[in-house]
Amino acid sequence: MKMSKYSPKKIMINGIWDENPVLKQLIGICSTLAVTNNCMNSLIMGLGLTFVTGLSSFTISLIREFTPKHVRMMVQVLIIAVYVIIVDIYLRAFMPELSKALGPYVGLIITNCIIMGRAEAYAQNNPPIPALLDGVANGIGYTLVLLAIAVVRELLAFGSLFGVKLLGDWWTTWTIAIMPPSAFFLLATLIWIAHNIQNKKGEVAK
Repeated sequence: MKMSKYSPKKIMINGIWDENPVLKQLIGICSTLAVTNNCMNSLIMGLGLTFVTGLSSFTISLIREFTPKHVRMMVQVLIIAVYVIIVDIYLRAFMPELSKALGPYVGLIITNCIIMGRAEAYAQNNPPIPALLDGVANGIGYTLVLLAIAVVRELLAFGSLFGVKLLGDWWTTWTIAIMPPSAFFLLATLIWIAHNIQNKKGEVAK
């Protein structure tokens, strides 16, 4: 996907919606299911991944012409690891409670298929600025999916959003909402809705 063929607007729409990494490509699902019982955790994880995906794609694209093919993957992992370490150090220093709540999932950003996927599919073949936009767009798409699931789970489980109590004592909490099965169900529902909307748009376009 070259910049000459796609405008910045198209790149953003593609990453956020048309080719959303979670809803359309079905990657990055592990962390999507793991941290979505809390809106704040989901937001921080999403922002962290957006930061890493955007800057790693930019850096990989910047040096793509100087990177030997036989060490390309190792270079990409090294670059991604550097940005993940920056995120991890920042959270440990300025948001220790969130860092503790997220546990190993911040470090595991390096293994997220979205980052490597964008590095190989886009950054390796396109200029730095489009690669940056593509990485940010995919990160935003990922973040929005996390938040959509987290809003429902936290509201049902605790009657709150981002820790702010919205529902009174009359609300009966749903314990199942913080359990893994609820994340699977909500993610499947979102994927079904997204595919139906896109299929209907395709039919209308035809």
